[in-house]
Amino acid sequence: DAFKNIVEVKTKGSTIAHDVEVKYNASRILLKPASEGTGVIAGGSTRPIVELAGIKDILTKSLGSNNSANVVRATIKALTMLKG
Repeated sequence: DAFKNIVEVKTKGSTIAHDVEVKYNASRILLKPASEGTGVIAGGSTRPIVELAGIKDILTKSLGSNNSANVVRATIKALTMLKG
């Protein structure tokens, strides 16, 4: 069952290629590419997901509801929407 839920994350070097803003229920997440050396600027439940995806430089902002479960789902949804 876990194999069905694997998602591919497209990166451009150590960051993402473009801005993404996604809404999941009342939570919104904004992911922005960052220049090399910036690091992962993310808070709460977004940081471990971005780090596990292998992204080294990114800026994130959680907007709306800060319900951890919805923020996680919004982050994963945003990562799947990335285009390489």
